[in-house]
Amino acid sequence: MIKLFQPWWKKKQRPASVVLAPDNIPKHVAIIMDGNGRWARRLGLPRIVGHRTGMKAVKRATIAADELGISVLTLYAFSTENWKRPKDEVDFLMSLPQEFLAIELEELIEKNVQVRMMGYTDMLPPHTIAAMEEATERTKHNTGLILNFALNYGSRREIAESVKAVARLVQNGELSVEDITPDSIDSHLLSAGLPEPDLLIRTGGELRLSNFMLWQTAYSELWFTDVYWPEFKQEHLIEAVAEYQRRTRRYGGLS
Repeated sequence: MIKLFQPWWKKKQRPASVVLAPDNIPKHVAIIMDGNGRWARRLGLPRIVGHRTGMKAVKRATIAADELGISVLTLYAFSTENWKRPKDEVDFLMSLPQEFLAIELEELIEKNVQVRMMGYTDMLPPHTIAAMEEATERTKHNTGLILNFALNYGSRREIAESVKAVARLVQNGELSVEDITPDSIDSHLLSAGLPEPDLLIRTGGELRLSNFMLWQTAYSELWFTDVYWPEFKQEHLIEAVAEYQRRTRRYGGLS
């Protein structure tokens, strides 16, 4: 059997041609991990092989983010729309968090990584919920990189639920309509308490957001690559951060 998991945090040398400014590292990087199935198909393999191999890319991205000094890494693991996929594929995807964390959680704890989940537990099978809850509970006091899994996540639902929460405050007389602000909406999002993503990466060659953090990415820098997620390596994250550092973020103003 192929050994898919190797020890974490084996420090690698950064490509000599890339020099990053240490004072301009994005605090929060969000990644739409796309292309597992197409990567497998290109090699004549079942789609589930692509998903399993994609777990190695999760590990590489986590290590690279930690070494670069990124504070939050949010990974789009499963969307509210992904339930439309064939049942056998969905069942396999639901087994991956349990498998991944069973192998890697101890080292995540050792490396001071805090695991979080951003998504809805309804429809998730008990074993998936249990794995995420255990990882969240056992790492909640860690102060290093926040590894945030967007699992059964959909931005439109998230925004709608936030609006409902604000509406209930108005209905109960705890908030006036005039006092509703963007901060009111933001405070009820699943990402409340986290900084907004500075950089959004999508692998796999598609150029869309696919219902991912639509509110939070209003001023994120976007970086797209044709590289399929199973092939995503440290060098690609460095390339994305280097491009981020070449841009000027104006937030609607003038530089």
